[in-house]
Parts: sequence; structure tokens; C-alpha cells
Amino acid sequence: MEPMYYIGLDVHKHKISYCVKDRSGQIHSQGSLLATRLDLDCWMKTLPQPWSAAMEASMFTGWIYDHLKPHAAVLKVAHPLMLRAIAAAKKKNDRIDANKICDCLRCDFLPECYMASTAIRERRRTLRYRNLLVRQMVQMKIKIGTLLMEAGVSYNKQRLHKAGYFRELLATNPDIDDNLRSLLRQCREAVVRLAKTENALIRSLQHDRLLAERVERLMSIPAIGPITALTWTLEVGDVRRFSSIKKAVSYCGLCGAEKSSGSTVQRTPLSKQRNKHLQTTLIEAAKMAPRYSPALAQLYDRERQKGNPNRATLAVARKLVAYLMAVDRGQTHFLVLDREACAA
Repeated sequence: MEPMYYIGLDVHKHKISYCVKDRSGQIHSQGSLLATRLDLDCWMKTLPQPWSAAMEASMFTGWIYDHLKPHAAVLKVAHPLMLRAIAAAKKKNDRIDANKICDCLRCDFLPECYMASTAIRERRRTLRYRNLLVRQMVQMKIKIGTLLMEAGVSYNKQRLHKAGYFRELLATNPDIDDNLRSLLRQCREAVVRLAKTENALIRSLQHDRLLAERVERLMSIPAIGPITALTWTLEVGDVRRFSSIKKAVSYCGLCGAEKSSGSTVQRTPLSKQRNKHLQTTLIEAAKMAPRYSPALAQLYDRERQKGNPNRATLAVARKLVAYLMAVDRGQTHFLVLDREACAA
């Protein structure tokens, strides 16, 4: 059997600590290097062959993973919340962390997490940047209303952000002085600029050849628009990594956590261990879904009769996850499946 060397990497912004061990656990080498591509290339030339490596998931993991992947026999990324042995240690530093990650990899105890392909991660970065623009746009709209309220200006809240009404308000309202008018125009220009950028990003993702066909299939589901379809596609990546709908629901953060000990069972509200981008998007889609689907409206009403509208919304969101899983796995349109069911 060819010997394998195992490497644990503790990654930071400026420095990477490493520990190299053989199959028996003997340390071959350890130390640290600068977190640059040139230093990684020089370091890889000194490594014994073949080697496998593992690192903890962080902000800096992506580019290091892409750079090491072609040279490693196996390259894994560890789930940070599952590395309890490192977090609970009495003595903790970068060298010890790299050593423990190496041992977890060598003994096959590493809590591995999913790593999307480079192409998906690049497009996911664009979508998350779009989410940032939307948050900033909402903040600017709120600021416009705040400025008007501070000056005691009466306005129509429903029409405030309409271009024609806003121009008319600035031109005709005597309570708006020159200084306030200048601030309001700057806020409005920022909203328009952010909206144009956000629309351009969404269009570019919708027409991307890697995503277009999959997004089109997902949009055949009632209440699933381009934002929800793109979020599902880019945040989930390969849908086959979920062996059941329950696991997909858990990943989307649409269920609570459970703490059991003996005969005591304690269930908590929605778990914080989730993909927050998917959770937010699916819940917002579930609020609108009963308007577009009689089946989802019936589900919402049935759950709503139990007395909790939030639970009814969650039930609809979980049903949307089931729809998304079925369409994504079957690679067929939802409406086609629906017609076949009606014919049967």
C-alpha cells in the first residue's frame, strides 16, 4: 500500500499554520507560511507524495481550496461548528489547531462540509452582493421617510417612492427647504442607482448559461420567482447531496432543534444552524405562495386554523422545499408533472 501523508491547515488572513503527519501519526513537518499563492506553491514543492489535506471552513478557505485542489490526492473542508474538540481545548493556538485537524483527517473523524464548485461559488458571490444592494436600497428608502418626518412634512407613504410623486412633493411642498431638498434628491438618486445595479445583476444571472435551464425549471413552480430560483440554485449547489426532504428542510432552517436526554425532550424554535440566505428567501416566498397556488392556499388555511400564522407560513415554506427538490432532482418542469397527475 502506498503511504499517504496527512496535512492539517489552520487558515487565517495573513498566515497559514500546517502540520504534516504520516499514517502512523508521526509528525513529518510543521510550521507556518504566508497566505499567498506564491508561498503555497513553494511549500507544496517540499511536501512528500501523495498527500491529503483538510482545513476549517472560513472566509479565506475558497481561494486556498481552489489553489490546492489540483495537487492533492484528497482535499476536505471541515464544518467549524462540529470541531468541538478544538474549540473546547484548554490550550489553543494555531499550531495545536493544525495538529488536531490533521489527526481528525488521519483518523477519518473530520466533520466534512460541502464545498460547491468554483463556478457556483463565483455566481453565489454575485447573488449575495445583490442582497447587500437590496439592503442598502431599503435603508435609503427608510432614510427618505425619516428625513421627511423630522421636518414635519406630510406625505403619502404608499406613493413616496414613485418617481412622479416624489418630484411633485419636492417641487410643491413649502415645508421642504433647500438643504432638505438636496438630501432627499441624493437619497433618491442612490435608490435609483442601486435599483439599476440590482436589476442588471439579476438579469446577468438569469441568462447565465450555467444556470438558465435550471432556473427556468424551478420558476415553473407556483410562487417561485427568479430570486427564489437563483437563491436555491446557488446556495444548494448539487441537490443530490440531500438524501431526503427532511435534510433539505433542516439545511434551509425551516425546523427547530431538538435536545433530548433520557425521558426529557426539549424542542427549540427555528435553529440558528442554517443557511440564512435560503431561510429568508423561502419564508418570504411562502408568504406570497397562497395567492398563486390553490394547493398551498389550502395548506396555509389548514395550518392557520390551528391558531399560529407563523407556523402556517413555515408549513408552506417546507412544501416549497419539497417542490424544489422534486423539480431539481427530476429535471423536469413542475407544470408538466401537474398535468400528468391530472390526466391520471
